[in-house]
Amino acid sequence: MLLKDAKIGRTYIVESIDLPFQLERRLEALGMTQRTSISVLNRKGKEILIIKLRGTRFALGYNIIKNITVEEGVANE
Repeated sequence: MLLKDAKIGRTYIVESIDLPFQLERRLEALGMTQRTSISVLNRKGKEILIIKLRGTRFALGYNIIKNITVEEGVANE
């Protein structure tokens, strides 16, 4: 499933990131890599998703979250 379809309060595991090279590398530098666990904290309309990644909160826009594939579950960080 895509991160844009994630439900608030659930934990997901990042399966793949399909973004332009520089943006993908930036997310990796922030800690979002394959098999990383993320928690969905809140949603601001359909456009913005607030997530918790490795202990830090991030707000991601729709153009990013529609290109991240996740699966529901829990993984080691």
